[in-house]
Amino acid sequence: MSVYAQTGDHPKLDTYFIISLSHIRLTTNFLVIFLWVSLNDRTYFAAISLFRSRLLSRATKIILYKTLIRPAVSCGAEGWTLTEKEEQAVLIFGRKIFRRIYGAKYENGEWKGQTNRELEEMSKGQNIVKWIKGQRISWLGHVQRMEEDGMHKKIFTQKVEGTRRRGRPRKGRKEELERDLQVLGVRRWRELFADRKKWKDIVRQAKAHSGL
Repeated sequence: MSVYAQTGDHPKLDTYFIISLSHIRLTTNFLVIFLWVSLNDRTYFAAISLFRSRLLSRATKIILYKTLIRPAVSCGAEGWTLTEKEEQAVLIFGRKIFRRIYGAKYENGEWKGQTNRELEEMSKGQNIVKWIKGQRISWLGHVQRMEEDGMHKKIFTQKVEGTRRRGRPRKGRKEELERDLQVLGVRRWRELFADRKKWKDIVRQAKAHSGL
């Protein structure tokens, strides 16, 4: 997972830096996710006038979310591994945007915010975590179709040597991908990735599956 940030008050003096989450120890994950959310808040607030506008329909705002916000949030998502805490941070960020799009509801004489379940139903499963997991599965098929001497495939299949730190090891990308495919009911996935059409169907199922 990579985070891109822009700093500086003057456009010509702006600098860019990349934080690679794969190089940051587990003890700093909470700080990294906090930083990730803060940086993506910047993307959201840059377009907040559009999401506040009453001249734009909800359908238009959903398109803006898909074309402006989601690509920035899920940049590099194909290589992410997410803990439950990190998934929640990503979900909270996504729900904040949908609450802005759908607004509050008037019930029993007072205005109330939409619940998480209501947002899920109204957004028709536009869950950003499901989207990220679908992107990871899509990337898995892409890597598996590569030539055996391809750099990305070598990195993905290579076993890291050496000792690890004490405690329960964090799940890697392969373990998370295999778990997601099991939830989808995909068996013998290594026999399916060569068929692009079938693999695209699996990716579409992942982005709408209630169990992911």
